[in-house]
Amino acid sequence: MGSSVYGRAIKDWSEDDQPRAKMINKGPSALSDAELLSILMGSGKTGQSALDISRHILESVSHNLLEFSRLSIDDLEGFEGVGPAKAVRLQAALELGRRRELAGALQRKMVSSSSDAYSVLKSKLSDLRHEEFWVLFLNNRNQVLAQQRISKGGLSGTTADPREVFQIALRLQSTGIILAHNHPSGALRPSASDDRLTQQMKAAGELLVIKVLDHLIITESGYFSYSDEGEL
Repeated sequence: MGSSVYGRAIKDWSEDDQPRAKMINKGPSALSDAELLSILMGSGKTGQSALDISRHILESVSHNLLEFSRLSIDDLEGFEGVGPAKAVRLQAALELGRRRELAGALQRKMVSSSSDAYSVLKSKLSDLRHEEFWVLFLNNRNQVLAQQRISKGGLSGTTADPREVFQIALRLQSTGIILAHNHPSGALRPSASDDRLTQQMKAAGELLVIKVLDHLIITESGYFSYSDEGEL
């Protein structure tokens, strides 16, 4: 693509230069990250095309798509030419990507170890800036019946109500559950409140004959497993 198209609205480019036409004619794999992003953007602003703005956004994260996925709606709105509607559209696309990755993980394998559980949950939890508490509900073959966010907290904590967790487990006829939450701080060791909640969940599960198989603490760099550490 020649430099002569820069700064011009996409609708004014030749058809071969338009990312949408390129996708139709050559398929999505032929497009660069910036071109794909410009399609989601839809339009640019005076003096800047959607592709110009997309390049600027990607340059701000060193063209690292993982870092791009961590941008909040407020972060996106901070870029010139990105208003609330575009920011929400980009966030929706990112969330669909996360859900697709999670769906693939659920279909690929049973959960029979902490690393299996981590592979299912890491895309949901590892790069969040706030804490969330999730549960995997398993059948007696260690297959995932459902995964569900139970609560969402702030930077330093979240909690979960055992009654809510086991109501879901009973409805699904789950025989085992895996608890998980993230530490945005990067600390892999559980806190005292994490320990108390784990024991509360374990005790409730014993009464209902629903086994708490593990509790994972997930960070950007890895995870801690109560089961692997013999603390469950």
